[in-house]
Amino acid sequence: MNNHPLNGRVALVTGASSGIGQATALALSRAGATVAVAARRTDRLEALAEQAPGEMLVFKTDVTDHASVQEAIGGSVERFGALDVLVNNAGVMLNSFIHGADVTEWTRMVDTNLLGSMYAVHAALPHLLESKGTVVQISSTSGRTASAASGVYAATKFGINAFCEALRQEVTEQGVRVVVVEPGFVSTELTAHITDPAIHAMAKEMAASMRTLDPEDIAEAVLYAVTQPAHVAVNEILVRPTDQSR
Repeated sequence: MNNHPLNGRVALVTGASSGIGQATALALSRAGATVAVAARRTDRLEALAEQAPGEMLVFKTDVTDHASVQEAIGGSVERFGALDVLVNNAGVMLNSFIHGADVTEWTRMVDTNLLGSMYAVHAALPHLLESKGTVVQISSTSGRTASAASGVYAATKFGINAFCEALRQEVTEQGVRVVVVEPGFVSTELTAHITDPAIHAMAKEMAASMRTLDPEDIAEAVLYAVTQPAHVAVNEILVRPTDQSR
């Protein structure tokens, strides 16, 4: 078995400063890819780059800013000559009940989760068409099933899934693969962003009630999809903890 199936490939991972993004960037690097990492917390990215076995390029990126996303993707291509894999992972989860919600949190989720991933696809697509590359979108089980107190977060993830299906239909015959990965409960910083104390406590309680997934579990799913032969498109991977019933 080739331990470096991504030798010569270039990947860019957004939201790489923690959690799934960090684990995925490391997994891609270990598989032989040259990796660019993008996030707002560059100190975290610099520390990550030191752990990577291969070259890792750091970009201070705010995915809600179209120009910032273009700069990261353009800079990666300028440095490495191509882009083969885009992993759209940047996201925030600010769950709250709809009644009485702080709507600025809604804007932040739509801007980051939905528009941010769309901006990245838009900027990366010319390069991915050239390389017959792969878009990996980290979505969520919330992109399949909405539940109370997660209405807007789920709406962004449903939107991501819809956008990715349209994208797949547009580019698959040109050799670009589109992969949607839908994790269930993963042990990351995501729930720490929740500002509603009752819902924050509820999320912590839910996490404590099960053996949650590790970010590395999702990184393995990403690696599986991007290392398939060119004629194989793994379009959707749903990964839940065994203990998660819904």
